[in-house]
Amino acid sequence: MQYPLYVHRDGPAGFRSSFPDLPRAVARGHLFDELKRNAQEVVELMYDRSEQLIPALTCSTSELQPLDMDYEQGIWIFMEINLAPVTSEAVSVQFSLPERLLQRVDAATTEPHSTRSTFFTLPAVHELGNRGERQLS
Repeated sequence: MQYPLYVHRDGPAGFRSSFPDLPRAVARGHLFDELKRNAQEVVELMYDRSEQLIPALTCSTSELQPLDMDYEQGIWIFMEINLAPVTSEAVSVQFSLPERLLQRVDAATTEPHSTRSTFFTLPAVHELGNRGERQLS
């Protein structure tokens, strides 16, 4: 899957990156190829054998532009993340909302590491907890 990745310099000798769709997945590397290998490894370590759902990915650059990842001169790239070795996967859900409501959701998710998926997943997990269901991580 092609996940958006924000990459910027991390001091004089390396790179740092973060995925807006995978909020805690942060990777570093001295070389760009090392950064990409480390990003794959971070995703595998976070989600393999975990009850944590892998969020649906952001496919649109228009959704990425308003995200203020930092004040550095970073770049957005789409990176292929192989999810085959990962045993936990999210499923795609399609539903309809009034356009104005979706615009309000998008406005509410402009903070770094906030996505539509997170916005809709957190209340679902909360509601299941209220009903006595086993909570998801």
